[in-house]
Amino acid sequence: MEATAVSLRLFCVIIAVTATVSVKYEPNWASLDSRPLPPWYDEAKVGIFLHWGVFSVPAFKSAWFWYYLHNKEASYVKFMEDNYPPSFTYGDFAPKFHASLYDPDYWADIFEDAGAKYVVLVTKHHEGFTMWPSKHSWNWNAGDVGPKRDLLGELAVAVRKKKDIHFGVYHSLFEFYNPLFLQDQANLFTTQDFVRTKTMPELYELINTYKPEILWSDGDWLAPDTYWNSTNFLAWLYNESPVKDVIVSNDRWGAGLYCKHGGFWNCKDKYNPGKVLPHKWENAMTVDSKAWTHRRDITDQDVLSVHDLLTTLSQTVSCGGNLLMNVGPDADGRIIPIFEERLRSFGAWMKVNGEAIYKSKPWHTQQDNATLGVWYTTRKSVNVTGVYAIVLSWPKKGVLSLLAPVTQTTTVIEMLGVPGKELKYSKGVNGTIDITFPNLSPTQLPSTEAWVLKMTNLKNQNVYKRPDFVDNANIVPIDLGPKP
Repeated sequence: MEATAVSLRLFCVIIAVTATVSVKYEPNWASLDSRPLPPWYDEAKVGIFLHWGVFSVPAFKSAWFWYYLHNKEASYVKFMEDNYPPSFTYGDFAPKFHASLYDPDYWADIFEDAGAKYVVLVTKHHEGFTMWPSKHSWNWNAGDVGPKRDLLGELAVAVRKKKDIHFGVYHSLFEFYNPLFLQDQANLFTTQDFVRTKTMPELYELINTYKPEILWSDGDWLAPDTYWNSTNFLAWLYNESPVKDVIVSNDRWGAGLYCKHGGFWNCKDKYNPGKVLPHKWENAMTVDSKAWTHRRDITDQDVLSVHDLLTTLSQTVSCGGNLLMNVGPDADGRIIPIFEERLRSFGAWMKVNGEAIYKSKPWHTQQDNATLGVWYTTRKSVNVTGVYAIVLSWPKKGVLSLLAPVTQTTTVIEMLGVPGKELKYSKGVNGTIDITFPNLSPTQLPSTEAWVLKMTNLKNQNVYKRPDFVDNANIVPIDLGPKP
């Protein structure tokens, strides 16, 4: 008996030790792709992207200002001739990047009010200027020139004061005109001097110093992942880094990897497939329809309306994606008023209707076939599973026809933001249900842009089947920018 008891205790110890040993990911895509996505990311649904840097000083067209100027694109050349002396170079913009009105706490207030659950700051774009005092970017960083502040560190602190907002960083693997990169490129990427002395030291510095929960990689497409040493870095990130259990990363780690490998997929800018994918994905898009960065000539007509944003949100989340909305702060460090207004108005809608968005899952139907401006999500709580219909246009004559839901005698339909009023519904033609919208005064309307119906006890509410493959042949080839 005593020997048996000892053996049993030893067995329990072995089981306990085994349970605490985490999986070790190998530096290959099969192993890295097996890592489960930390749940917080799928639950978050909504993020804010911030393209900010030296390019914010000229504030002309795009973050690729230096590239287009260097290649003598006519409009960029004319802009320089009209506004700066002949001897003025791109590097001379950096001392003018003052960020004198930068108030990271105020930014964080905007993000919280917008309903964002994560924030991603561009910490280094393709121009190579780092938004933190990097030890690996001498005199071309925000600590040494321009604002002479740790812009990244200050924002990380401000965002982390807010409840349930995660902080992330964007980092470009390459730099337009770094001599080491250009030499590696000339060597057909058979050498890795740039990666060894610049890219990787920066990435390790970013992770160890600021401990982000998102690493949004970019600038990879000119070379394969073997050049960037991507799999070795990601194995360290997932196995040993200080954020190994919480961090998520995307699919931009080398030419040919988009929509194939990575923690979540971006696939292309403004990616919105219109269908459920078998892998978590993100729609990174711009509130300014014309650019990722602040533009000095922006107009109201250029900026997406709140209705536009809610349309994109409903399409994205219904298909299992996250929405990452980009605004470009100006060189003074302001999120300009029109962006602030859009974000806060978006957040006002989320305060009423966020139940249909946060922690939701795709339903068996994404867009209703009877009324096309209706998108579905579903969410399971402790007591009840709800199916949510996001309605983008108030129905004519106040009656909405839907084909996807199948009701039964216990079905309850209500409109979020209109408490205590169950909506009447009846059988329509061709298998639809006809839902009568409430008769509300303008002050009673929960929104003027989009409305959410919550349906419980549907006969088919728990029907859900996710595809087990991605038809990559149906993914439209994308233009990834200038080729080497």
